[in-house]
Amino acid sequence: MLFRGTLATLDARHWTRPCEVWENGVDVALRLDGVTKRYGSFLAVDHFSVEAPTGRILGFLGPNGAGKTSSIRMIMSIMYPDAGRIEVLGHDRALAVKDRIGYLPEERGLYRKMTVEATLRYFGKLKGMSAARIRERVPKLLADVDLTAWSKKPVESLSKGMQQKLQFISTILHEPELVILDEPFSGLDPINMDLLQKLMLDLRNQGVTVVFSTHQMENAQRLCDRLVLINRGRKLIDGSMEQIRAQFSERIVTINGEGDFAALADLPGVQSSQIVEGHARLEVGDSVDPNELAQGAMRHIRLSSFEVQRPSLHEIFVKLVHSDRGQPAGEEAAA
Repeated sequence: MLFRGTLATLDARHWTRPCEVWENGVDVALRLDGVTKRYGSFLAVDHFSVEAPTGRILGFLGPNGAGKTSSIRMIMSIMYPDAGRIEVLGHDRALAVKDRIGYLPEERGLYRKMTVEATLRYFGKLKGMSAARIRERVPKLLADVDLTAWSKKPVESLSKGMQQKLQFISTILHEPELVILDEPFSGLDPINMDLLQKLMLDLRNQGVTVVFSTHQMENAQRLCDRLVLINRGRKLIDGSMEQIRAQFSERIVTINGEGDFAALADLPGVQSSQIVEGHARLEVGDSVDPNELAQGAMRHIRLSSFEVQRPSLHEIFVKLVHSDRGQPAGEEAAA
Protein backbone atom coordinates (compact mmCIF):
# COMPACT_ATOMS: atom_id res chain seq x y z
CA MET A 1 0.00 0.00 0.00
CA LEU A 2 1.25 3.49 -0.89
CA PHE A 3 0.82 6.09 1.87
CA ARG A 4 2.15 9.62 1.46
CA GLY A 5 1.24 12.58 3.62
CA THR A 6 1.59 16.34 3.26
CA LEU A 7 -0.42 19.33 4.43
CA ALA A 8 -3.47 21.42 3.77
CA THR A 9 -5.75 22.30 0.90
CA LEU A 10 -8.34 24.91 0.04
CA ASP A 11 -10.06 26.89 2.76
CA ALA A 12 -12.23 29.73 1.49
CA ARG A 13 -12.42 31.24 4.97
CA HIS A 14 -8.95 32.74 4.48
CA TRP A 15 -9.27 34.40 1.09
CA THR A 16 -8.56 37.91 2.34
CA ARG A 17 -6.16 37.20 5.19
CA PRO A 18 -2.71 38.60 4.26
CA CYS A 19 0.54 36.81 4.98
CA GLU A 20 3.21 38.39 7.16
CA VAL A 21 5.99 37.39 4.82
CA TRP A 22 9.19 39.28 5.29
CA GLU A 23 11.34 39.68 8.36
CA ASN A 24 11.70 43.12 9.92
CA GLY A 25 14.55 45.17 8.56
CA VAL A 26 14.49 43.91 4.97
CA ASP A 27 14.81 46.79 2.51
CA VAL A 28 11.86 47.30 0.19
CA ALA A 29 12.59 48.15 -3.45
CA LEU A 30 8.95 48.69 -4.41
CA ARG A 31 5.83 49.50 -2.41
CA LEU A 32 2.21 49.98 -3.52
CA ASP A 33 -0.22 51.18 -0.88
CA GLY A 34 -3.96 51.25 -1.61
CA VAL A 35 -3.43 51.90 -5.32
CA THR A 36 -6.65 52.36 -7.32
CA LYS A 37 -7.15 52.98 -11.04
CA ARG A 38 -10.36 53.51 -13.01
CA TYR A 39 -10.97 53.75 -16.74
CA GLY A 40 -14.23 55.66 -16.86
CA SER A 41 -16.67 53.54 -14.86
CA PHE A 42 -14.45 50.44 -14.97
CA LEU A 43 -12.47 49.73 -11.81
CA ALA A 44 -9.23 48.19 -13.11
CA VAL A 45 -7.15 48.21 -9.90
CA ASP A 46 -8.91 48.16 -6.55
CA HIS A 47 -6.97 49.35 -3.46
CA PHE A 48 -3.97 47.19 -4.35
CA SER A 49 -1.14 46.97 -1.80
CA VAL A 50 2.07 44.95 -2.03
CA GLU A 51 5.79 45.20 -1.26
CA ALA A 52 8.79 43.83 -3.17
CA PRO A 53 11.77 43.29 -0.85
CA THR A 54 15.18 44.04 -2.29
CA GLY A 55 16.89 41.12 -3.99
CA ARG A 56 13.78 38.94 -4.26
CA ILE A 57 11.48 37.87 -7.09
CA LEU A 58 7.86 39.03 -6.81
CA GLY A 59 5.26 37.63 -9.19
CA PHE A 60 1.89 39.12 -10.13
CA LEU A 61 -0.26 36.11 -11.08
CA GLY A 62 -3.73 36.54 -12.51
CA PRO A 63 -5.96 35.88 -15.52
CA ASN A 64 -6.04 38.21 -18.49
CA GLY A 65 -7.68 41.49 -17.48
CA ALA A 66 -6.92 41.04 -13.78
CA GLY A 67 -5.12 44.40 -13.47
CA LYS A 68 -1.50 43.22 -13.71
CA THR A 69 -0.47 45.44 -16.63
CA SER A 70 -2.30 48.47 -15.24
CA SER A 71 -0.43 48.04 -11.96
CA ILE A 72 2.92 47.78 -13.75
CA ARG A 73 2.22 50.85 -15.88
CA MET A 74 1.48 52.83 -12.73
CA ILE A 75 4.70 51.58 -11.14
CA MET A 76 6.56 52.83 -14.22
CA SER A 77 4.82 56.26 -14.20
CA ILE A 78 3.35 55.57 -17.64
CA MET A 79 0.06 56.46 -16.01
CA TYR A 80 -0.83 57.51 -12.50
CA PRO A 81 -3.17 56.07 -9.88
CA ASP A 82 -6.43 57.77 -9.00
CA ALA A 83 -5.76 56.97 -5.34
CA GLY A 84 -3.05 55.38 -3.27
CA ARG A 85 0.71 55.70 -3.16
CA ILE A 86 3.60 54.10 -5.06
CA GLU A 87 7.23 54.13 -3.92
CA VAL A 88 9.99 52.95 -6.28
CA LEU A 89 13.56 52.67 -4.96
CA GLY A 90 12.73 55.22 -2.29
CA HIS A 91 11.08 57.73 -4.65
CA ASP A 92 7.43 58.44 -5.35
CA ARG A 93 7.86 58.18 -9.13
CA ALA A 94 9.86 55.80 -11.28
CA LEU A 95 10.89 58.72 -13.48
CA ALA A 96 13.16 59.93 -10.68
CA VAL A 97 15.17 56.69 -10.82
CA LYS A 98 14.55 55.57 -14.41
CA ASP A 99 18.20 54.68 -15.08
CA ARG A 100 18.16 52.29 -12.10
CA ILE A 101 15.18 50.37 -13.52
CA GLY A 102 14.92 47.88 -16.37
CA TYR A 103 11.43 47.60 -17.88
CA LEU A 104 10.14 45.07 -20.40
CA PRO A 105 6.61 46.12 -21.46
CA GLU A 106 3.87 43.78 -22.56
CA GLU A 107 3.93 45.33 -26.04
CA ARG A 108 7.35 44.52 -27.48
CA GLY A 109 9.10 47.19 -29.56
CA LEU A 110 12.38 46.98 -31.51
CA TYR A 111 13.76 48.84 -34.53
CA ARG A 112 13.54 46.16 -37.19
CA LYS A 113 16.17 47.57 -39.59
CA MET A 114 18.83 47.99 -36.87
CA THR A 115 21.33 45.22 -36.29
CA VAL A 116 21.20 43.31 -33.03
CA GLU A 117 24.45 44.85 -31.82
CA ALA A 118 23.42 48.39 -32.80
CA THR A 119 20.13 47.92 -30.96
CA LEU A 120 21.94 47.10 -27.73
CA ARG A 121 24.37 50.02 -28.16
CA TYR A 122 21.41 52.34 -28.68
CA PHE A 123 19.59 51.18 -25.54
CA GLY A 124 22.82 51.38 -23.56
CA LYS A 125 23.31 55.02 -24.56
CA LEU A 126 19.71 55.81 -23.63
CA LYS A 127 20.47 54.50 -20.14
CA GLY A 128 23.62 56.61 -19.80
CA MET A 129 26.18 53.82 -20.16
CA SER A 130 29.71 54.64 -21.26
CA ALA A 131 30.92 53.34 -24.62
CA ALA A 132 33.51 51.20 -22.84
CA ARG A 133 30.92 49.60 -20.59
CA ILE A 134 28.63 48.92 -23.55
CA ARG A 135 31.50 47.21 -25.41
CA GLU A 136 32.11 45.06 -22.35
CA ARG A 137 28.50 44.09 -21.65
CA VAL A 138 27.10 43.48 -25.13
CA PRO A 139 29.18 40.39 -26.08
CA LYS A 140 28.52 38.76 -22.71
CA LEU A 141 24.77 39.22 -22.88
CA LEU A 142 24.59 38.05 -26.49
CA ALA A 143 26.45 34.91 -25.47
CA ASP A 144 24.10 34.40 -22.50
CA VAL A 145 21.11 34.14 -24.85
CA ASP A 146 22.83 32.40 -27.78
CA LEU A 147 22.64 35.41 -30.10
CA THR A 148 26.35 35.99 -30.74
CA ALA A 149 26.12 34.67 -34.30
CA TRP A 150 23.30 37.13 -34.99
CA SER A 151 25.01 40.28 -33.71
CA LYS A 152 25.48 41.81 -37.19
CA LYS A 153 22.08 40.72 -38.50
CA PRO A 154 19.06 43.05 -38.66
CA VAL A 155 16.42 42.57 -36.01
CA GLU A 156 13.82 41.71 -38.65
CA SER A 157 15.79 38.55 -39.52
CA LEU A 158 15.34 37.16 -36.00
CA SER A 159 12.55 34.82 -35.00
CA LYS A 160 9.95 36.03 -32.51
CA GLY A 161 11.67 34.14 -29.70
CA MET A 162 15.06 35.60 -30.61
CA GLN A 163 13.60 39.11 -30.66
CA GLN A 164 12.14 38.50 -27.23
CA LYS A 165 15.53 37.42 -25.89
CA LEU A 166 17.09 40.53 -27.44
CA GLN A 167 14.54 42.77 -25.79
CA PHE A 168 15.14 41.04 -22.46
CA ILE A 169 18.90 41.62 -22.52
CA SER A 170 18.33 45.23 -23.60
CA THR A 171 16.25 45.54 -20.41
CA ILE A 172 19.13 44.40 -18.17
CA LEU A 173 22.04 45.78 -20.21
CA HIS A 174 22.63 48.74 -17.87
CA GLU A 175 22.64 46.52 -14.74
CA PRO A 176 19.49 47.92 -13.12
CA GLU A 177 18.66 47.49 -9.44
CA LEU A 178 14.99 46.81 -10.20
CA VAL A 179 13.78 44.80 -13.19
CA ILE A 180 10.07 44.87 -14.12
CA LEU A 181 8.83 42.39 -16.71
CA ASP A 182 5.28 42.34 -18.07
CA GLU A 183 4.40 38.82 -19.32
CA PRO A 184 8.05 38.00 -20.17
CA PHE A 185 7.33 34.39 -21.19
CA SER A 186 4.62 35.14 -23.73
CA GLY A 187 5.34 33.31 -26.98
CA LEU A 188 8.55 31.59 -25.84
CA ASP A 189 9.24 27.94 -26.57
CA PRO A 190 10.17 25.69 -23.61
CA ILE A 191 13.94 25.93 -24.22
CA ASN A 192 13.98 29.73 -24.34
CA MET A 193 11.56 29.87 -21.42
CA ASP A 194 14.01 27.85 -19.32
CA LEU A 195 16.84 30.15 -20.42
CA LEU A 196 14.92 33.26 -19.44
CA GLN A 197 14.01 31.75 -16.07
CA LYS A 198 17.69 31.00 -15.42
CA LEU A 199 18.64 34.61 -16.22
CA MET A 200 15.95 35.89 -13.86
CA LEU A 201 17.23 33.65 -11.06
CA ASP A 202 20.78 34.84 -11.79
CA LEU A 203 19.59 38.44 -11.38
CA ARG A 204 18.00 37.58 -8.04
CA ASN A 205 21.22 35.89 -6.89
CA GLN A 206 23.10 39.10 -7.76
CA GLY A 207 20.81 41.10 -5.46
CA VAL A 208 18.56 42.54 -8.18
CA THR A 209 14.86 42.87 -7.39
CA VAL A 210 12.68 41.30 -10.08
CA VAL A 211 8.94 41.94 -10.48
CA PHE A 212 7.10 40.11 -13.24
CA SER A 213 3.52 39.44 -14.29
CA THR A 214 2.26 36.15 -15.64
CA HIS A 215 -0.83 34.00 -16.03
CA GLN A 216 1.32 30.85 -16.19
CA MET A 217 1.33 29.20 -12.78
CA GLU A 218 4.30 26.92 -13.44
CA ASN A 219 6.58 29.92 -14.02
CA ALA A 220 5.34 31.68 -10.90
CA GLN A 221 5.75 28.56 -8.77
CA ARG A 222 9.30 27.97 -9.98
CA LEU A 223 10.60 31.53 -9.71
CA CYS A 224 8.83 33.53 -7.03
CA ASP A 225 10.05 34.27 -3.53
CA ARG A 226 6.72 36.01 -3.11
CA LEU A 227 3.56 35.67 -5.15
CA VAL A 228 0.47 37.87 -5.38
CA LEU A 229 -2.74 36.42 -6.79
CA ILE A 230 -4.78 39.16 -8.50
CA ASN A 231 -8.31 39.05 -9.90
CA ARG A 232 -10.57 41.92 -10.99
CA GLY A 233 -7.96 44.38 -9.78
CA ARG A 234 -7.95 43.00 -6.25
CA LYS A 235 -5.31 41.15 -4.30
CA LEU A 236 -6.76 37.80 -3.29
CA ILE A 237 -3.75 36.50 -1.39
CA ASP A 238 0.01 36.93 -1.20
CA GLY A 239 3.04 35.24 0.33
CA SER A 240 5.55 32.51 -0.39
CA MET A 241 4.33 29.22 -1.83
CA GLU A 242 4.40 27.56 1.57
CA GLN A 243 2.67 30.47 3.29
CA ILE A 244 -0.08 30.58 0.69
CA ARG A 245 -0.70 26.85 1.00
CA ALA A 246 -0.61 27.03 4.80
CA GLN A 247 -3.59 29.40 4.75
CA PHE A 248 -5.82 26.57 3.52
CA SER A 249 -6.54 24.10 6.30
CA GLU A 250 -8.50 21.39 4.47
CA ARG A 251 -6.82 18.47 2.71
CA ILE A 252 -7.48 16.26 -0.29
CA VAL A 253 -7.15 12.49 0.17
CA THR A 254 -6.99 10.24 -2.87
CA ILE A 255 -7.65 6.52 -2.39
CA ASN A 256 -7.37 3.61 -4.83
CA GLY A 257 -8.30 -0.01 -4.22
CA GLU A 258 -11.18 -2.50 -4.30
CA GLY A 259 -14.34 -2.66 -2.20
CA ASP A 260 -17.27 -0.56 -1.01
CA PHE A 261 -16.10 2.94 -2.00
CA ALA A 262 -19.54 4.47 -1.38
CA ALA A 263 -19.03 3.88 2.35
CA LEU A 264 -16.01 6.21 2.37
CA ALA A 265 -18.27 9.26 2.05
CA ASP A 266 -19.62 8.54 5.56
CA LEU A 267 -16.23 8.30 7.29
CA PRO A 268 -15.73 10.83 10.16
CA GLY A 269 -14.28 14.13 8.95
CA VAL A 270 -15.11 13.69 5.26
CA GLN A 271 -16.65 16.94 4.01
CA SER A 272 -17.14 16.02 0.35
CA SER A 273 -16.34 13.10 -1.91
CA GLN A 274 -15.93 12.22 -5.56
CA ILE A 275 -16.13 8.46 -6.13
CA VAL A 276 -15.74 6.39 -9.27
CA GLU A 277 -15.05 2.68 -9.55
CA GLY A 278 -11.83 1.86 -7.72
CA HIS A 279 -11.04 5.49 -6.85
CA ALA A 280 -12.13 8.13 -4.33
CA ARG A 281 -11.18 11.77 -3.83
CA LEU A 282 -12.14 12.98 -0.36
CA GLU A 283 -11.99 16.48 1.08
CA VAL A 284 -11.32 16.28 4.81
CA GLY A 285 -10.85 18.75 7.64
CA ASP A 286 -7.44 19.64 9.03
CA SER A 287 -8.24 17.92 12.35
CA VAL A 288 -8.64 14.51 10.71
CA ASP A 289 -5.82 12.06 11.54
CA PRO A 290 -4.71 10.46 8.23
CA ASN A 291 -3.83 7.20 9.99
CA GLU A 292 -7.30 6.95 11.52
CA LEU A 293 -8.85 7.78 8.16
CA ALA A 294 -6.80 5.06 6.47
CA GLN A 295 -7.83 2.54 9.11
CA GLY A 296 -11.47 3.51 8.62
CA ALA A 297 -11.13 3.13 4.86
CA MET A 298 -9.59 -0.34 5.23
CA ARG A 299 -12.74 -1.54 6.98
CA HIS A 300 -14.56 -1.09 3.67
CA ILE A 301 -11.96 -1.53 0.93
CA ARG A 302 -8.63 -3.16 0.21
CA LEU A 303 -6.24 -0.24 -0.30
CA SER A 304 -3.68 -0.08 -3.08
CA SER A 305 -2.79 3.57 -2.43
CA PHE A 306 -3.68 6.32 0.05
CA GLU A 307 -2.34 9.84 -0.44
CA VAL A 308 -2.84 13.11 1.45
CA GLN A 309 -1.99 16.10 -0.71
CA ARG A 310 -1.33 19.78 -0.43
CA PRO A 311 -3.12 21.88 -2.99
CA SER A 312 -1.22 22.84 -6.10
CA LEU A 313 -0.95 26.52 -6.90
CA HIS A 314 -3.26 25.81 -9.81
CA GLU A 315 -5.97 24.43 -7.49
CA ILE A 316 -5.66 27.40 -5.13
CA PHE A 317 -5.74 29.92 -7.94
CA VAL A 318 -8.69 28.40 -9.79
CA LYS A 319 -10.80 28.07 -6.65
CA LEU A 320 -10.03 31.62 -5.48
CA VAL A 321 -10.77 33.14 -8.88
CA HIS A 322 -14.00 31.18 -9.31
CA SER A 323 -15.12 32.09 -5.80
CA ASP A 324 -14.18 35.75 -6.32
CA ARG A 325 -16.46 35.88 -9.35
CA GLY A 326 -19.34 35.27 -6.98
CA GLN A 327 -18.36 38.24 -4.82
CA PRO A 328 -19.38 41.83 -5.58
CA ALA A 329 -16.69 43.92 -7.22
CA GLY A 330 -15.42 47.07 -5.59
CA GLU A 331 -17.45 50.25 -5.81
CA GLU A 332 -17.71 51.32 -9.43
CA ALA A 333 -17.20 54.87 -10.55
CA ALA A 334 -20.27 56.73 -11.70
CA ALA A 335 -20.86 56.51 -15.44
